[in-house]
Amino acid sequence: QVQLVESGGGLVQAGGSLRLSCAASGRTVASSAMGWFRQAPGKQREFVAGISRSASIYYAPSVKARFTVSRDNLKNTVYLQMNSLKPEDTAVYYCAAPKTPGLIGTTLPIRYDYWGQGTQVTVSS
Repeated sequence: QVQLVESGGGLVQAGGSLRLSCAASGRTVASSAMGWFRQAPGKQREFVAGISRSASIYYAPSVKARFTVSRDNLKNTVYLQMNSLKPEDTAVYYCAAPKTPGLIGTTLPIRYDYWGQGTQVTVSS
């Protein structure tokens, strides 16, 4: 049973930073693709960042150069460091994993099977 638990969300002023964590159980993050998504009120869930099991990293254009995804294999945790936050980054952020650990470069939510409960990020202007 794969379980993902996000933490680290909160309220921050524009230009500030937050680091989100996604602690995994039932899945070894070192050997699995992992993704970060977000969903703002009234909008569809959208891809933010992903890391493959070979550590290839990819970002949505809107967050590239501001967000950094990484993983700590010993802690079995994936992180999303978010810098230079903007009000439009306000959303619930989700960590996700696909049933097929070797998935590469997938940005579609439908390709991910396991989801965390989400953590709220609010950026004030």
